Amino acid sequence: MNLFRQFLSRQVMFIMLGSLFLVILAAVGTVRSEVVIHSQEGRLRVEFDGELFTEYVYRGYSKPILYPIIGPHGIGMTRNYPMREDGEGEAKDHPHHQSLWFTHGQVNGVDFWSLQEGSGSIVQDELIETISGSCRGTIKTANSWLNSDGETVCTDRRSITFIVEQKTRMVDWTTTVYASHGDVVWGDTKEGSMGIRTHPRLRLKADPKRGVEVVAGHAVNSTGTRGKEIWGKRAQWVDYWGDIKGHVVGIAIFDHPKNLRHPTWWHARDYGLVAANPFGVHNFEGKPRGTGDLTLPSGESLTLRYRFVFHEGDPDQAEIKKRYNEFANEGIR
Repeated sequence: MNLFRQFLSRQVMFIMLGSLFLVILAAVGTVRSEVVIHSQEGRLRVEFDGELFTEYVYRGYSKPILYPIIGPHGIGMTRNYPMREDGEGEAKDHPHHQSLWFTHGQVNGVDFWSLQEGSGSIVQDELIETISGSCRGTIKTANSWLNSDGETVCTDRRSITFIVEQKTRMVDWTTTVYASHGDVVWGDTKEGSMGIRTHPRLRLKADPKRGVEVVAGHAVNSTGTRGKEIWGKRAQWVDYWGDIKGHVVGIAIFDHPKNLRHPTWWHARDYGLVAANPFGVHNFEGKPRGTGDLTLPSGESLTLRYRFVFHEGDPDQAEIKKRYNEFANEGIR
């Protein structure tokens, strides 16, 4: 009997030590997820544990962008074109859809969305600071919105925070636009505003004429609307997901409850453009032109905050509803 008790005691001890070992491993795994931001020529490189997550590119394009964006399993989550011409199975359309960006199609009548003649540009004036740290890092910048003559229409300050939680990677993008040079009118157009162009496999439809033969995308919004029907609808969030290289991954985009006209409308297309747009009421709801206009009086500001979640699995497996509720309860930083 004594030998049996000794045997049980040893087994319990081994189990306890094994559990303690697992706890220590988990703790070490959490601590080592370091977000480090490196300054390079015309860009800021964001790394998780020494591996590339994304680059904030503020020169070379008509506005600052994030590209590439590396998600779960090392998968690039956005289209490569037009940043690279060698993207296989990608449609070379809409060259202004540059990975991930914030801008708008009518600001005091200037088109900052497209690349047509007379379009405006957003230029970084100052890198305010970068913050590296455990599980998150932040970039803060000051920028000017210039018309085609180089005149300032308005300015902004943006804070972009990069977060890692195990296999999930997130980007919080907060932009505060200032009517620093007189009144600013945000025009009623579908061409805006916080946008991303997804990996072509996350498209909802193929386009053989443009070289997109195979797609695997699905889409849903917070109200349960699915597929291409989410375009123009108001929702707290949308999610595009599908199989890429044998892994199911997705991109969810959250609209913060304190944002203008929440829940926002979504300029979300079946070819992989997904954009939160609080201004395009005429296009989305068929109301008279100008219904969605917003005048920001001189000296005032407008803050908009969004979260991008690059996740593994479908929206249920990624607990997108829960994640959105957590985001909704956070204040705008």
